[in-house]
Amino acid sequence: MLIVHYLNNSRAHRLIWLLEELGLDYQIKFYKRGPDYRAPAELKKVHPLGKSPVLEDDGLVIAESGAIFEYLLEKYDPKGLVPAARTPERLAYTYWLHYAEGTAMPLLVMKLIFGMIPKQVPFFMKPFANAISGGIMRRMLDPQLKDNADLWEAELSENGWFAGSEFSAADIIMSFPVEAAITRAGLGPNYRSINSWLHAIKTRPAYQRAAEKVS
Repeated sequence: MLIVHYLNNSRAHRLIWLLEELGLDYQIKFYKRGPDYRAPAELKKVHPLGKSPVLEDDGLVIAESGAIFEYLLEKYDPKGLVPAARTPERLAYTYWLHYAEGTAMPLLVMKLIFGMIPKQVPFFMKPFANAISGGIMRRMLDPQLKDNADLWEAELSENGWFAGSEFSAADIIMSFPVEAAITRAGLGPNYRSINSWLHAIKTRPAYQRAAEKVS
């Protein structure tokens, strides 16, 4: 039995969506973040870092979203969610699979952390904290996020999907950073191809079933 260890406000929704696309049976174990925004101790019993998602498959424990995707798709993918080997689409798929966590998410996590800094300091230090965190975001993080969003827009305007002209697991892995950047990082509605892509993924039955299971 596949077991998904699901932490609220995490990137685990993508895994539920992938499992729904693959038509697999699975169980979800839910965990709640504490006041410090960290995972509860129970999740560390599954994996020492207490991160989410974590997947169990007949006693085998797999962490890291990219590794989980590769494992599931290699073992259970009858629908062709991975483009054929030795094609430009496969190379694009591999790029976005690693890019999602290696490039996009660190920027978004840094923006989240710097946005929280002013709330974590004493009252008299808030003006200084606001100035420092705001300056770093405006001068360093926001320009980089815009560069990345421009890259997504260019890719999607050419093909409609992230790995060629057909939906693939690359679109699933990229869903979290794109949604987070557009809705949380204030990149706005000016990216027509990105917003068309967001509409396309959110109308997929598997996406909607996944959303219902974790809502």
